[in-house]
Amino acid sequence: MNQINLTEEADEVQAEYFDVLIVGAGISGIDAAYHVQQRCPGKSFLVLEGLESFGGTWLTQRFPGIRSDSDLHTFGYGFKPWTGPPIATASEILSYLGEVIDENGLSAHIRYRHRINSASWSSDGKTWTIEATRTDNGERCRFVTNFLWMCQGYYRHGDGFTPQWPGMDRFSRRIVHPQEWPDDLDLAGKNVIVIGSGATAATLVPAIAGDCAHVTVVQRSPTYYFAAPNSNETADMLRELEIPEEWVHEIVRRKVLREQRAVIQLSFEQPEFLKAELIKLVRDRLPPGYDVEQHFTPHYRPWRQRIALLPDGDLLAAISAGKVTMVTGEIRNFTEDGIALMGGEELAADIIITATGFNLSVMGDIDFAIDGKPLDLADTVTYRGAMFTGVPNLAWTFGYFRVSWTLRADLISDLVCRLLVHMAALGASQVTPALRPEDADMPILPWFDPENFNPGYMMRSVDLLPRSGDKPEWQHSQDYWAEKDLLPNADLDDGCLLYS
Repeated sequence: MNQINLTEEADEVQAEYFDVLIVGAGISGIDAAYHVQQRCPGKSFLVLEGLESFGGTWLTQRFPGIRSDSDLHTFGYGFKPWTGPPIATASEILSYLGEVIDENGLSAHIRYRHRINSASWSSDGKTWTIEATRTDNGERCRFVTNFLWMCQGYYRHGDGFTPQWPGMDRFSRRIVHPQEWPDDLDLAGKNVIVIGSGATAATLVPAIAGDCAHVTVVQRSPTYYFAAPNSNETADMLRELEIPEEWVHEIVRRKVLREQRAVIQLSFEQPEFLKAELIKLVRDRLPPGYDVEQHFTPHYRPWRQRIALLPDGDLLAAISAGKVTMVTGEIRNFTEDGIALMGGEELAADIIITATGFNLSVMGDIDFAIDGKPLDLADTVTYRGAMFTGVPNLAWTFGYFRVSWTLRADLISDLVCRLLVHMAALGASQVTPALRPEDADMPILPWFDPENFNPGYMMRSVDLLPRSGDKPEWQHSQDYWAEKDLLPNADLDDGCLLYS
């Protein structure tokens, strides 16, 4: 009886129609909304956001020191100059995103506190139906759209990844993951262990070191770091010359990208040279005789995992000041007072922070169906890292890892808007990627090459992701310098896309 009532109640929900529905009001969703408004002025669009405001990562992550791990001259949008320091705080990024929304009148197109439960495609109506729930009052909502654009990010914001070590229940004090940072956590005068040494730890540790009695960073293996001043001499010089901010933005953006390309090329062509240079940057900021070999010399080539930025070398300064100790070794188990390492060393702590990564969220963990059949992305092949074979009228914005996420968000926004305009010109209401006859013998590969890039969150979820081919049309490239030319010039009539 309850099942029937729920079904009848759901059928009574009035659906709202929009030509384009965008999921997520973070940096990708705002980018998509801006481009639809600019490039497709005749189309109605809506952004659905599950949180109470815009910003995504920059709204949900509340741990001390939260900041960007990418240069804002490239992490910022191509259409909106960034005028602050290269590495920015979460509040500075939120302010920037708010300006984009206000300057372009996007707030009227965003609905907050709408959690999407399911999305189903009907070939008869050539529409997606989205079932959602308002998180403030529990109201059920329904939206119908011709084109669904997923911009929800790539990890679960409130569900960090913590390995399960033996004896964790024995530790008598608090264990905290940065993604679930509690408001009442008092670190003043405490001895703190931080497990992990990646980008999150590199951000968190310098921010808390001044308040804690001491911070011990426990890492299974070292991470690559890039330590540099949090300033840009070129931007500062151009502003002194009163060059317009639009020009400053474009010039600095190009210069930063050129430098980043050189570093990435070195990681493939001269990895040992780049490794030595990165380690030298670290050694030069640490006291003489510090054991850089053990604590700051990774066993993999640079950029197989993300290089963590250290603005002004803040983590290394905290180590040099005696506020932070690096410990390299594998955890054997937790104890009542802290942790024990495989080598026998025991470390005591008042609080343990597990900066151990996050869980990948594939398409927002939403239930998708095509004509009543559940969609498994692992059964699809990606079309240019933005769409999927057999899945009509759906795009996914997924950015870069080695350079700023937003660079690819801009490229995907251009591609999707160009596709929407092309569909209108053809009089088509449906577009579906499909392998061509000449792709019949193409090898089907994992979504990414683990020899190229293999962070833990990707390796743990590779079986959930779409597949790739060995041709550019069927790959999710992480090469911005190839895609910046390929994507804007992609032939939308090359047979990879079927229109009806």
